[in-house]
Amino acid sequence: MNGSTPILFDRTLLAARLQRAALLGPASFLLDRVADEIDERLHAVLRDFTAVADLWTPGGLKLPRFPNLQHIAVAASGDETLPVAPGSLDLVVSALALQFANDLPGVLAQLRRALKPDGLLLAALTGGDTLTELRQAFAEAETEIEGGVSPRVAPAADLRDLGALLQRAGFALPVTDVDRVVVRYDHAFALMQDLRRMGATNLLIERRKTPLRRATLSRMAQIYADRFSDPDGRIRATFEIVWLSGWSPHESQQQPLKPGSAKASLEEAIKGKR
Repeated sequence: MNGSTPILFDRTLLAARLQRAALLGPASFLLDRVADEIDERLHAVLRDFTAVADLWTPGGLKLPRFPNLQHIAVAASGDETLPVAPGSLDLVVSALALQFANDLPGVLAQLRRALKPDGLLLAALTGGDTLTELRQAFAEAETEIEGGVSPRVAPAADLRDLGALLQRAGFALPVTDVDRVVVRYDHAFALMQDLRRMGATNLLIERRKTPLRRATLSRMAQIYADRFSDPDGRIRATFEIVWLSGWSPHESQQQPLKPGSAKASLEEAIKGKR
């Protein structure tokens, strides 16, 4: 990792919480949805992949068409150096994991080097609107009860930033898009239980280390129910899924025209339509 890269997430804690989630019985509905979408998107790619790796997906992806899928787990040490040889993979997939990378540009660069020419990266990570309702309810409750707000969310890159990161890492034909999923719960505490079973509770280095006050939790749940519930009383929770894909460069891929190589100017094309 670059020495100048800010350390936002406690990845040692992430490894421990993923292990705890596995013992609790993971809440996998969101991961199952993403896995199905990965499988569907790969079926639209007209080529075969033989050397395939799954990066950091909680519990590991299960893709029936790739029985020899190699799962790269989150290192207990928190290290983001990937144990993959350069030019050894045809395909890398990752589900709901890259949002916790401290050095996402560095991880993408490692993945680019790990791919063979014309290899594919397909990843899904949570975006900045994920759990916006919970964050707003907590912020209001903490301000009321405790007079301040503790850090709960790291800044998230937007689609254009992520596309630029793919290009910066050396990927060709980068594509980004967003899927928003709304899940309903009986109350905020049921949502928080699912987050524990996803291993997705607060991992920020600057998070408050002391337990939340019972009064703050109770007020948060009340605010959540007042502001983000449906007529039947159930609350809404938004999960924003950001999709990234990019190819390791290969001569067979479409190439942009070199500047000045166009056979007709834009001005001539416009005149011809008048």
